[in-house]
Amino acid sequence: VPKLRGEITFDHLGFHYLPNEPVLQDFHLHITPGENLALVGHTGAGKSSIAKLIARFYEFQDGSLLIDGMDIRTFDLRQYRRQIGVVPQSPFLFSGTVLDNIRYANPSVSEGEVEALARRIGGGEWLESLPAALQSEVGERGSWLSMGQRQLVSLMRVLVQRPAIFILDEATASIDPFTEAQIQEALSLVLSETTSILIAHRLTTVRSADRIIVLRTGEIIEQGTHRSLLKGGGHYAELYNT
Repeated sequence: VPKLRGEITFDHLGFHYLPNEPVLQDFHLHITPGENLALVGHTGAGKSSIAKLIARFYEFQDGSLLIDGMDIRTFDLRQYRRQIGVVPQSPFLFSGTVLDNIRYANPSVSEGEVEALARRIGGGEWLESLPAALQSEVGERGSWLSMGQRQLVSLMRVLVQRPAIFILDEATASIDPFTEAQIQEALSLVLSETTSILIAHRLTTVRSADRIIVLRTGEIIEQGTHRSLLKGGGHYAELYNT
């Protein structure tokens, strides 16, 4: 897989989990390199399915999915996934230190580089709140860290990886406003360097997206910026006001 720019094209794509129950039908979507795209809609609208198809966790049945104009099915899967950063709704950490978990995505990065990046988020306050900074043990599945700290470690993992495509399935866990501000700061660092797909459950995180795609039962019913969609008074405005 060559170094990717992050252009993504769904062309006449059809996808289902079960026969006769289509999730996406004749679906079209073009994402330009470096674009910050948000997917919104009720549960079952197809948001997560789109992200999982890009990561190639599932195979589509019809049409094509192109990355930089190349068929995703022609890529070596391991090489392709090295250029994708994914932060799932429940971030997964393994037993070990914070540093181990961050460097998992890029073992060649030095501790100094990781610390420098960590201090760009909230002045490094989140790091200082840990008992031994980067050498702090996280516990099994990150159980010794708060949900906010786990999310920050997952975002740091993506930052050191420097992927061409970033997928964030936003966590809905309630976190305090201070931690949320730090997560937003970490997110901004990631978004400035990559094509990104944000699956939004809390619409506060998508206001600054370049483009918001509003889905209903696998179809795009609206798209635009936060301001233009609110002005339009359609489904997005209804979701946002709710």
